Amino acid sequence: MTTLTSPRPQTKPLTIGVIGDGFMKPEQFRTALAARLSDTPTEFRQMELDWPLKLKSTKHDPSLPVAEFVGRPEDYFSFLEGLDILVTHLAPITADSLKHAPDLRLIAVSRGGPVNIEMPAARARGITVVNTPGRNASAVAEFTVASLLAETRNLVRGHMAVRNGSFSRDYYHYDNAGPELCELTVGIVGFGDIGTRVAKLLQPFGCGILIYDPFKDLTPEEQAAGLRKLPLDDLMAQADVVTLHPRVTPETMGMISRERIAAMKPGGYIVNTTRGQVLDYDALYDALRSGHLRGAALDTFTPEPPPADMPLLQLPNVTLSPHIAGASRFSATKAATMIAEDVARFLAGDRPHHLCT
Repeated sequence: MTTLTSPRPQTKPLTIGVIGDGFMKPEQFRTALAARLSDTPTEFRQMELDWPLKLKSTKHDPSLPVAEFVGRPEDYFSFLEGLDILVTHLAPITADSLKHAPDLRLIAVSRGGPVNIEMPAARARGITVVNTPGRNASAVAEFTVASLLAETRNLVRGHMAVRNGSFSRDYYHYDNAGPELCELTVGIVGFGDIGTRVAKLLQPFGCGILIYDPFKDLTPEEQAAGLRKLPLDDLMAQADVVTLHPRVTPETMGMISRERIAAMKPGGYIVNTTRGQVLDYDALYDALRSGHLRGAALDTFTPEPPPADMPLLQLPNVTLSPHIAGASRFSATKAATMIAEDVARFLAGDRPHHLCT
């Protein structure tokens, strides 16, 4: 159980450090915080990492108890000194980091999960941690539907035909023309913030919608709209399209296996805008190459980035993107607003909306 640290009387200006990057701009957080804390004397310290253009993130390092971060903990030790509050997107914060931040009371992480924070160390120090769940849910949901349309209706292949000067009419041939969404049954695996938005976006297209999520029941409104909840194996067998939105857990890793792909209808599609670990990419390649599946739209991979010679990337019946489904400007500004609100609530002695436990 997380215990909130009581706000301390301010005898000096509140010191807030913001570690941003090329997507989550430090100035956006500073602007949102300054507006929300207009009555609080505040000093800001900020750093902008050259991610994603130059710096790469580390998905996993067995020597560190954190994941999906940029740099090393020691890169930020001096920045942390004297901070009351830290706002970060990708900096790794470990027990060693916290030794350099004796005054730190709150860490705000602008992402769906605080995977780059050593949570046991923060709890041991009595530091409150908040995050921004759902900040990019609408962005990913829109991108999911766009990717599905791009793959089924030959959008990228048509684009390349025009760009290459061929103006190919192959895609007007019946054998190559794609289906309309109103013909399809879409299976949504994972019905959290993103999956529920995908369902809402798909409903006006008139497609059937199946849901798999062992932790979520359908509302009466969702049932009335025609959504049906099924076991995963039944969904895989009945859906024309399977779109993936679960979190990566030991239970979901590899859940879309070779056997489950083989159980899909001939001519089906897979869309993946969640993490690559949930899908067997070798099995997907075999199903696409054999014609068992007609196409796939993929924003994420395992490993990531995928090797340039990965056979899957060479297939003509895939639509590919470089893990950008969540990259909308609105998701960045929304994260800043969410963090500013929770920082204000914390300082007022109220429970933050998005407390990490």
